[in-house]
Amino acid sequence: MPATNPVLSVRVSPAERDLLEAAAAQARTSLSDFIRRKALEAAEIDLLDQRLVTIPATDWERFERWAAAPAKDVPALRELAATRPAWQD
Repeated sequence: MPATNPVLSVRVSPAERDLLEAAAAQARTSLSDFIRRKALEAAEIDLLDQRLVTIPATDWERFERWAAAPAKDVPALRELAATRPAWQD
């Protein structure tokens, strides 16, 4: 017997559904896939916002030195920044 995925139901108003359907169409995906993807993204963000990261003092000092150092010139990034975005062609 094939495994089935659990179903999650959400009640939305007609206006909310219209908005979700328009966004899914713009993303060129199904409504179900769009809602699943966006719900998972929101859940990950919420969980990461609650995560406490502990950095040992020696690593923190190294990080502060890195953050305070002058930016490195990356020619490929400079070239990319100078190009016109594809959506503006």
